Amino acid sequence: QVQLVEAGGGLVQAGGSRRLSCTASARMFRNAARAWFRQAPGKEREFVAAISWSGGFAVYGDAVKGRFTISRDNGKTTIYLQMNSLKPEDTAVYYCASQAPNSDYVGGEYEYDYWGQGTQVTVSS
Repeated sequence: QVQLVEAGGGLVQAGGSRRLSCTASARMFRNAARAWFRQAPGKEREFVAAISWSGGFAVYGDAVKGRFTISRDNGKTTIYLQMNSLKPEDTAVYYCASQAPNSDYVGGEYEYDYWGQGTQVTVSS
């Protein structure tokens, strides 16, 4: 069974930092673009960041540019989201997503076929 498992969520004060991780259970995810999305209560799902399968190209949503950084490990099965200068409006459930194997379309407008269960990030003011 293919799985994406997020970790690292929790409570953090405004201005603080947090790092999320997302590990794939299958090696096939090495060759696929991956992304982070988030959803706050009562709001639509929002694109946060995406990264190419090589890790050499990334794009970000406007709300997080300059504060968040997406990366992936050398084995390429785990991706990370380093979140700095957190704001209360960053409070949301953060979801990891992956495209199908050998699909490398980097951005929030593309289809993602696999999703994690989500991890809650709460930023207190």
